[in-house]
Amino acid sequence: MIQTAAGRSGAAAQRGRWGERSLRLVAWLFALFLGLPVVALVGRAVLDGSLAVAVASPVVLDALWLSLVTTAISLLITVALGLPLAFVLARHRFRGRGLLEAVVDLPIVLPPAVAGLALLLVFGRRGVLAAPFELVGFSVPFTTVAVILAQTFVSAPFFIRSARTGIAGVDRDVEDAARVDGASERQLFQGITVPLAGAALAAGLVMTWARALGEFGATIMFAGNVEGRTQTLPLVVYSEFQGGDLDASVAAAAILVLAAFGVLVAVRVFHWGRVLDVRGVA
Repeated sequence: MIQTAAGRSGAAAQRGRWGERSLRLVAWLFALFLGLPVVALVGRAVLDGSLAVAVASPVVLDALWLSLVTTAISLLITVALGLPLAFVLARHRFRGRGLLEAVVDLPIVLPPAVAGLALLLVFGRRGVLAAPFELVGFSVPFTTVAVILAQTFVSAPFFIRSARTGIAGVDRDVEDAARVDGASERQLFQGITVPLAGAALAAGLVMTWARALGEFGATIMFAGNVEGRTQTLPLVVYSEFQGGDLDASVAAAAILVLAAFGVLVAVRVFHWGRVLDVRGVA
């Protein structure tokens, strides 16, 4: 009986090890599927020298600068307007809350081209808000402002979702204790709620910026592809590919990959989200 039980235990352990190895194999194969195209892209751009040429190209530099500036502005808009919205969704219960959450999440599942067309129907020359802009003599489509609006529209939901989750997870007892100590609601929000939700907020900021940096469909539909004014780096990738210059397209794409990958690595190396969280606890 003892030997039989021991044999069964050994067989179960063996099956467990085989199952774990199989799981790891599947994980590595899928990771290879996700990573190999990116490695191949960057590797080709580096090995054939096109990356070095692209870095010195005025078109690429202008597009990169425009991408960095517009994504920074869109990120500021997202935080300024999205953080209060996330707080309301996390802390308040009201009629229509589910519908509001669905509206916030909708840009995530919309095809980018549809998002660009929708923006055009609102802010275009014949759009819903055309009259107010005509009064001040300003046209939104095919301008840098349109690039910022497109980036904000498609990327803001990522921050709002993450911030909503982080704020909802803050212990209300800690906030109540701060109220007892005489903290105002503003001090409470800035000194307790935001720091304790810091990890989620940092993650949302990174995902939002990365999504805005890679935005293509809504931008080309709503802002166009005007060099020096609306041509961001993803549009350079498309333009060079359409023009038949595959090396230039690959090089511009590699710059995008390296920029996004650098931010993601920095978040993990410097633990930005964790630092915010620890400060809040302290």
